[in-house]
Amino acid sequence: MNIVTQHHKGTAVITGASTGIGAIYANRLARMGYDLIIIARNHNRLNQMASHITADTSRNVEAIAADLNDPQQLRALEARLREDASITLLVNNAGVGTHTPLLGSEIDRMEAMINLNVTALTRLTYAVVPGFVARGVGAVINISSIVAIAPEVLNGVYGGTKAFVLAFSQSLHHELADKGIQVQAVLPGATATPFWDNGGLPLEQLDKTIVMSATDMVDAALVGFLQGELVTIPSLHDDADWQALEQHRRALMPQLSTNVPAERYRATVTH
Repeated sequence: MNIVTQHHKGTAVITGASTGIGAIYANRLARMGYDLIIIARNHNRLNQMASHITADTSRNVEAIAADLNDPQQLRALEARLREDASITLLVNNAGVGTHTPLLGSEIDRMEAMINLNVTALTRLTYAVVPGFVARGVGAVINISSIVAIAPEVLNGVYGGTKAFVLAFSQSLHHELADKGIQVQAVLPGATATPFWDNGGLPLEQLDKTIVMSATDMVDAALVGFLQGELVTIPSLHDDADWQALEQHRRALMPQLSTNVPAERYRATVTH
């Protein structure tokens, strides 16, 4: 992706920025004219990234080492972001997942997944969005997953967290679009990142035809962002299929809450 601009677009905050998708977003957004606040646990890697990006783009890059699963560190980060009026974009990329079946997973790990994929994402969004609304400008990019609409794939708790991210993004768009705030949910398929090894499934064991490079994924997602898409599915070649699904979902909405049960549920119960 060769979008390079000298026009300053404010500051982009990127979580999970030290590797994979987050690191590519950092590089791309700096070239697009954003200063950066990059966040991850690995302080040394973040500092190296910051120096490299600044040397390449002349953009200001602040590195913040934080564990978003630590409530105190998360609250401190929220306070820092809430006070920064230069922030115009939040990329909620930090997340964790697993391919292990739900019943074969440890509940403490599942809770930690929910805390990172859902709670931290939500709290950071709440930290920046009121400022966006007050200033009349801002955008949120939430990294979801195709499992948001295909929960039978991978772990059930992981799918549930990503379904939350999609629903949350759709609701934010509904509430904030008329206030000048852009929201995008990105639904990657299998992507070549440390996600797989971290989750216990080596990337080499996946069918290569379903795995997209992280660079291609981010570049496609940013094209969708620049086009103003609410939901971007980089692997979906025919967008008409997604639009048809959305049209059916919206058509159902007026029928989902009525004052009488559906006829099929009105059979008389005998004792």
